[in-house]
Amino acid sequence: MAVAKLGTVVLDCPDPLALATFYAGLLGGTPSLDEDGTWADLQGHEGTPLAFQKAPGHVPPEWPSAEASQQFHLDLVVGDLDAAEERILALGAKPLDAADPSRSWRVYADPAGHPVCLCAS
Repeated sequence: MAVAKLGTVVLDCPDPLALATFYAGLLGGTPSLDEDGTWADLQGHEGTPLAFQKAPGHVPPEWPSAEASQQFHLDLVVGDLDAAEERILALGAKPLDAADPSRSWRVYADPAGHPVCLCAS
């Protein structure tokens, strides 16, 4: 018997609205910033709710690294890897492990440094 259900995935970051806007460009939806600018929600997209919390002194994870592990990452399923790669890079992501075109997945860092995988459907 489950004790809880997943409510929202929250990403720490230096700029909640900027990161919410990045993910809105990938997943759809609309970013919504709270009054004090420390929390943004991504509303109206399909899937698990995402939120973004201001974290002063945020240090992005490193990928791959045993000393500064990624801790978690998002797998985003896409229909066309090449088109999705073009879009994620245009939105400000940086490639981490995207050089092998024979694989069905590619790894990027979002603007706050969190790893994001684009996975072929």
